[in-house]
Amino acid sequence: MDYETISAEAFGAGLTGFGVNLLVRDVVAEVAFLRDVFGIVAHRVSADFAILAYHGHVLQLHSDGTYHSNPLPSLLPEAGARGGGIELRLFHTDPDEAVKKARAAGAMILAEAENKPHGLREAYILDDNGYAWVPSRPTDDE
Repeated sequence: MDYETISAEAFGAGLTGFGVNLLVRDVVAEVAFLRDVFGIVAHRVSADFAILAYHGHVLQLHSDGTYHSNPLPSLLPEAGARGGGIELRLFHTDPDEAVKKARAAGAMILAEAENKPHGLREAYILDDNGYAWVPSRPTDDE
């Protein structure tokens, strides 16, 4: 699938498996954060929408305004965290590097990088929309 040229209809029809779509206040700013901190690749970036690719997985960002006829925005808070209780895990991202980059970008570090008993080194980083991103890698990579 060529994310730069595919039509919206073909893109939607071609999605399979499990999908993640995040509603954000500012698509362009969220793309910059995800690209700069985690190395996520963005396609078709506009004020309303972006396709994100991360190690073979596709995510989508939509601005709040694109969901004007959808019931989901009625559940969103006007300010503050939107993603309470969800972890967006990035299993191929060095958590130590991500923390450095996130701190430089002004993001909130919820938990510094550390080795966990389940075999991963991970950190918790909160973006401006309140989503918790968890970069991690196996501890045997050290």
